[in-house]
Amino acid sequence: MRKILGPGLLAAGLLLASCSTAPQPRPLAPPPRPVVAELPYKWTNGFAPKAHKDTLAVFGPLALRPGDFRWAAAIPEGEAKVVIDLLTQTFYVYRGEQLVGVSTISSGKKGKETPLGFWSIFRKQVKGFSRKYDNAPMPYMQMYDEKGIAFHAGALPGYPASHGCVRLPLKFAQKLYGLTKLGTKVVIEG
Repeated sequence: MRKILGPGLLAAGLLLASCSTAPQPRPLAPPPRPVVAELPYKWTNGFAPKAHKDTLAVFGPLALRPGDFRWAAAIPEGEAKVVIDLLTQTFYVYRGEQLVGVSTISSGKKGKETPLGFWSIFRKQVKGFSRKYDNAPMPYMQMYDEKGIAFHAGALPGYPASHGCVRLPLKFAQKLYGLTKLGTKVVIEG
């Protein structure tokens, strides 16, 4: 004798049967890692890319306009070190291993490029003047190259425009001047 099922029981039976035979969902693959484009450096030892990562960790994502800078609220003890990235027109300053400041710059224009390499500050002047370029003012000047190349306060148009020096916002140059000393290491990559 056959038992006849009502429409509700028949639908429930079919639903249960379909669940047990349905393919099991596969775990989702992890999303692909974002591709980070490497900048086309002519010369780098990794200091500038590391400084960019340190900036994200200390200050978060920044969109600095020409003349903008950030300075940490607390400055730790230790030796100062400067990293300049000519490709991104960014200046980084460390105290010990801690990034304490980041700023926009204007470096040397085409034909008067800012030299790359490892340097040390050997001369500092609050009211510096250029011996090469009509006694042009170089406030908070810190010279690192024997040919007279330095970083100092100056005009920041948002692109390389100097005769080789690295121009900084005035307030940033002033703070930086108090943090560095003769012999402070400078790394310029680009």
